[in-house]
Amino acid sequence: MKKFTNISDLKDLNTAVDEAIALKKNPRAHVTLGEGKTVGLLFFNKSLRTRLSTQKAANNLGMHVMVMNFGDEAWNLEYEDGTIMETIRSEHVKEAAKVMSQYCDIICIRAFAGLENKEEDQAEPVLTNFIKYATVPIVNLESATGHPLQALADAITIKEQNTKKRPKVVLSWAPHPKALPHAVANSFIEMMRYQDADFCITNPKGYDLDPEITKGIDIYHDQEEALKDADFVYVKNWCSFEDYGKVNISTREWMMTKEKLGDAKFMHCLPIRRNIVAEDAVLDCDQSLVIEQANNRTYSAQYVLKTLLEN
Repeated sequence: MKKFTNISDLKDLNTAVDEAIALKKNPRAHVTLGEGKTVGLLFFNKSLRTRLSTQKAANNLGMHVMVMNFGDEAWNLEYEDGTIMETIRSEHVKEAAKVMSQYCDIICIRAFAGLENKEEDQAEPVLTNFIKYATVPIVNLESATGHPLQALADAITIKEQNTKKRPKVVLSWAPHPKALPHAVANSFIEMMRYQDADFCITNPKGYDLDPEITKGIDIYHDQEEALKDADFVYVKNWCSFEDYGKVNISTREWMMTKEKLGDAKFMHCLPIRRNIVAEDAVLDCDQSLVIEQANNRTYSAQYVLKTLLEN
């Protein structure tokens, strides 16, 4: 593995999950692997779990960590070729990526979707240009269209919590006061394609995800029908793909309740707006796995960093 920007970069998901669980049991087993190595964490957006879990993962491997917040610490970067740089963008990614590659052995990047231009978000200008111009491996800490480290953590969580040969897993849309990206949902779907599970998606009409990503997967616009006999329910909001970046309904009918959840395990990537996305009774019950998922973010990141260091 030379980079990790999509769940498909893993040679084998099941092997990755098993090795991540082994790391969880003995996190400092490879503490000398990263000795003398530096990982750079570049944040173009805010973070809690991603920043802390990746730092901890790197420390578990003996790596030095450098963090740069581009929102208020770095020069604004230009990504277009041939641009006359007369605006607020003071540095081109061509120089920035090459310079940072001299300082870091691995570069990890978090850059959300703008949710204003679908084509621009799908082109992933930040991630794509760093892959193009950097001379060290790139790790996606969440981009405009994907969050593969979260998806790997989710796969770890399902493996640890599953008691059935072929569980039913449901990805359910939830209401939210503002438009949110598709990244978490996209990567969860891509990860589930590698699972032996009965998987479906449920969302209101007008909120179907990118048809290229959901191709071949059952999509229900009746949430109650989709949730029948579910073993795992992953709840997440995403904005309209058809009417990109928009929130077209304000109803809270899709909020996850304890009654809807039934006996299923509840999953969410966090942060979560209580009593909008899910009611308190869901988050505070024994079926909620959100804290376990957050803990597994460390070991998904540690597996990826370890693999890149070994290569």
